[in-house]
Amino acid sequence: MSIFLVIAGLALLVVGGDFLVRASVGLSFKLRISKLVIGMTVVSFATSAPELLVSLQAAFDGISDISLGNVIGSNIANIGLVLGITAIISPLSVDRDFYRYNWPMMMVVSFALYFFLKNDNVLTTLEGLLLFVALIVFLFILIRSSRKSTNVNLEEVDDALAEVSNFKIIIWLLIGSAGLFYGSEWLVKGAIQLAEAVGISDYAISVTVIAIGTSVPELAASVIAALKSEKAISLGNLIGSNIFNIASVLGLTAIIKPITVNPETPEILSTNIFWMIGFAFILVPLILVPERFQIGRIKGVILFGAYLLFIFLALK
Repeated sequence: MSIFLVIAGLALLVVGGDFLVRASVGLSFKLRISKLVIGMTVVSFATSAPELLVSLQAAFDGISDISLGNVIGSNIANIGLVLGITAIISPLSVDRDFYRYNWPMMMVVSFALYFFLKNDNVLTTLEGLLLFVALIVFLFILIRSSRKSTNVNLEEVDDALAEVSNFKIIIWLLIGSAGLFYGSEWLVKGAIQLAEAVGISDYAISVTVIAIGTSVPELAASVIAALKSEKAISLGNLIGSNIFNIASVLGLTAIIKPITVNPETPEILSTNIFWMIGFAFILVPLILVPERFQIGRIKGVILFGAYLLFIFLALK
């Protein structure tokens, strides 16, 4: 029964996330928002919705391990699994906005999360609010920068999504919301039962199985973007999603209900959060050496191999 709940929950999250992304992007096209901003805000928020719903569900159930493990594991999966596979499929070019805005913000919120949790083992309401406010400020700066850019190009947008009717957008939003709600509920319940059945912690399940499942929307969006050679939205989606996972998912969850580190899972602060920071940090050396501003297939293999090592150690 636990495996069925996990699989059904993941399936609903994937379907719900897909409909939410379609509706959000369709609405963004109507508002003529640039593709970079869509990748960094709209798509990132929509593809982070599964993590948000799962984290909120776990927090309300009093299982903060799953809230933290879901986000930490998802951020690791976004770079090691998703970016690794995407780069293997099609080498990615990196623009200046990556190291000017996106990467520094990802590092700031990653270190902020570590220090907030390390301080008293709790992500408080105030700390969650600080993370969320930092996200709003970041988005404001990003949008202002995008509007000043001379490279904004709307010619490559999908005509089907650009011209979708308002009625369809509403229907997609309703389907997406229902899928995310029930998917998160079933996934959390199934994960708890599965952890008890196989004799490992809720956290180990959340940082691996749940994290991979909730990263499926990012994987799908990035692989499709890579196949279409839409480099900006692919890389922007990934980095933006990591920022959203910490500042929005954990931030909003902590505002609603403070997140406490379980003393029975010390690996959250002693090991896994450093894996998350390490995967984020290594992007700059990979981008600069040996071929500058490129994430090629070899680098993709390195990232994917490191992710497999992480999974092996997490389930050991």
